[in-house]
Amino acid sequence: MPMTGGLLRAAIERLRAAGSETPRLDAEVLLADVLGTDRTRLIAHPEDPIGPAPAARFEAHLDRRAAGEPVAYIRGLKEFHGLAFSVDRRALIPRPETELLVDLAHGWLVERLTSRPRPAGAPPLAVADVGTGSGAVAVALAVALRRAGMAGEVAIVASDVAPGAADLARENAVAHAAADRVGVVIADLLPPAGAAAGTREVPDRFDLVVANLPYIPSAVVPALPVAASFEPSAALDGGPDGLDVVRRLLALLPVRLAEDGAALLEIGADQGPGIHAGVEAILPGWACAVEPDLAGRPRVARVTRVVAPPG
Repeated sequence: MPMTGGLLRAAIERLRAAGSETPRLDAEVLLADVLGTDRTRLIAHPEDPIGPAPAARFEAHLDRRAAGEPVAYIRGLKEFHGLAFSVDRRALIPRPETELLVDLAHGWLVERLTSRPRPAGAPPLAVADVGTGSGAVAVALAVALRRAGMAGEVAIVASDVAPGAADLARENAVAHAAADRVGVVIADLLPPAGAAAGTREVPDRFDLVVANLPYIPSAVVPALPVAASFEPSAALDGGPDGLDVVRRLLALLPVRLAEDGAALLEIGADQGPGIHAGVEAILPGWACAVEPDLAGRPRVARVTRVVAPPG
């Protein structure tokens, strides 16, 4: 009967030979998943025996990973913003850098809710999560607001043009008990006002628009790591400069964004000048500031109207 240590060593060598950039991490995560344990136990107890059934499941996982399939799809889940999300080929795998989008949206909403009086009976702030994919951004935001005691003050509409992705987002909203705050709609960018979004209707205007839209330049998509070939290409390909879909969303903001609202748009690390140029061309007179990620790279564009001072 094989032991944990020996099985891991062989798996690491196999994945290294197959071209994995993180063979040790991949092998440990997959074996821990098969055994229903964590990586710490695997490392601490290399002498533990592995039965034939879990060994066979681990081998099947290794076959898929050696062929390039992402670990998240093999496991069927991905951790994001402290939560576990179901993931599969219907939608893009949530990336760690997108957690900044959630943090900025949460901060904007908290500031809005606490900095000015809220009249009794005021409607909840309306948030759009455009291109929701797995629903990770919308659901993580709803959970963060719930923890802050503000869930009832915000209603989120999550939209995606792909029906499969919308189904996955609904599944994740239900799994995290957020379906009452996150209504999922099949739509190209912003859904029409009055459309059904769960138990709510899509509003005429949104106080906050967040979006992680495709932003990889078309020419770069074929050169991405093989794991990306398992993800839906429409969720990656943003056109010649990567900003085609983002610009389409910018064009909708004058009509669909509240006068004092904001849009938070994830972009690529080299797209700061491009998003500034896009806002200047499509939304003259509006403001655009780019927020860096933890590595100091441009990551989220904050787009707002410039309100002239009274008088």
